[in-house]
Amino acid sequence: MFLEKERKKGHLVGFVPTMGALHQGHIALIEKARENCGLTVCSIFVNPTQFNDPADFAKYPITLEKDLKMLSDAGTDIVFIPGVSDIYPPGNGGQTHYTLGTLETVLEGKYRPGHFQGVCQVVHRLLDIVKPEILFMGQKDYQQCMVVRHLIDSYQIPTKLETCPTVREPSGLAMSSRNMRLSETGKTNAAEIYQTLQFINAHLQPGPLASIKDIAKQRLLNVGFKIDYLEICHQFDLRSLEYWDGQVPIVVLVAAFLGDVRLIDNMVPGKLVRVN
Repeated sequence: MFLEKERKKGHLVGFVPTMGALHQGHIALIEKARENCGLTVCSIFVNPTQFNDPADFAKYPITLEKDLKMLSDAGTDIVFIPGVSDIYPPGNGGQTHYTLGTLETVLEGKYRPGHFQGVCQVVHRLLDIVKPEILFMGQKDYQQCMVVRHLIDSYQIPTKLETCPTVREPSGLAMSSRNMRLSETGKTNAAEIYQTLQFINAHLQPGPLASIKDIAKQRLLNVGFKIDYLEICHQFDLRSLEYWDGQVPIVVLVAAFLGDVRLIDNMVPGKLVRVN
């Protein structure tokens, strides 16, 4: 196998799994992989098992020709485009059920039942095929990164997860393939998520958290968002907090619909950075 031969030459393999519809956030992961590894692999696979809403799966943008050019321009060494039968071979005895604890019942787990089982199924299979030394993922998918780290630890997979900063539009909107479905007005309104995170970053104080969360939610409602959640949580287990002592490490996580487009974002207080 080509990758095994490269490993024997001393090259680390860096891996960036994607569902295509690539943007500069994905390319930033490719660049990070190239900085740290001798060989960079990117997969493109729209995973059906992580969509709890079939309509969302049907609407997911497919831009393969553009994606391949972006990856070529970024210096990607290998692009892996598996079929469904490669990831879910027929006759394999059914899909593994992963024990994820509360990660599967809060925030994304609560609002997208089955989503993280699908994430684990595809990531586990991809890691088994590619066998990378380092896996690169973006912080925008904060809870997903926690789930993947849990997967790696639970199955003792010899891969290190490197979580990279969220890449943003000039407006602050977190880059996402779903942004392609927003109108120009929608993109302007969607940037309120970033502005709201900035507001929390600037005004968060030790004490009860209900007031600042209520104000933040109202900001999103004012521009037309329908909110799934806006929570201030413990960084390491995502327990929702009603009171902050100023010492517990926290993360603010948001998921909300603008029209039929669902957007997510997050912020670790003191570390909200505009990349672009």
